[in-house]
Amino acid sequence: MRKLQAQGVHHITLVGADRQTSIDFWEGVLGMPFVFEQPNLDNPNESHLYFDPGDGRLITIFTNEERKGDRSRGPAPVGAVHHIAFSVSRVTFLQAVERLDERKIAHSGVKDRGFMDSIYFKDPLGLLIELASYRFEPPHGFTHADVLMEAHHIRVAAGDYNINEKHLADAIENLVRHGRPSLSEDRQPRDPYRRG
Repeated sequence: MRKLQAQGVHHITLVGADRQTSIDFWEGVLGMPFVFEQPNLDNPNESHLYFDPGDGRLITIFTNEERKGDRSRGPAPVGAVHHIAFSVSRVTFLQAVERLDERKIAHSGVKDRGFMDSIYFKDPLGLLIELASYRFEPPHGFTHADVLMEAHHIRVAAGDYNINEKHLADAIENLVRHGRPSLSEDRQPRDPYRRG
């Protein structure tokens, strides 16, 4: 038996209401360019809208002019999507509360997640959306997931409850030390200010 190895998210497709509600939210609020549209090839009564979330992948929406938005999305059953998180730059994140408030969009305020900061709010159809901003940049050649995995090992070894900045900084140092060659035989921390 062999795996079907995934190599990233190709796209996420959501069931939307009418076409304009989708365009107004995904492009008009989140700034995702509306890149193309075609009929839903499995349902001729629906249109299929494609938006670029910024990484070249796609968020797609099935729309139908007969469907109306309902913000009273009930509790999600087991197996349902809880929320979708989108990465935003630090400068955008620092403006998010103000910009959501300008639009009178209710939100959670900034949530401290230890390794990132988050803000939650609902789309016009009641889907929970997260804006997420990492607190770190991975070293060149490594991914955020590489840093988080290393930080996880450090956190567990220390017996800490969750990942925080200390674990991230140590993880980045470890990845560089083990992933980048050096001519020095001893790469331990030193204090050059205490010399003679």
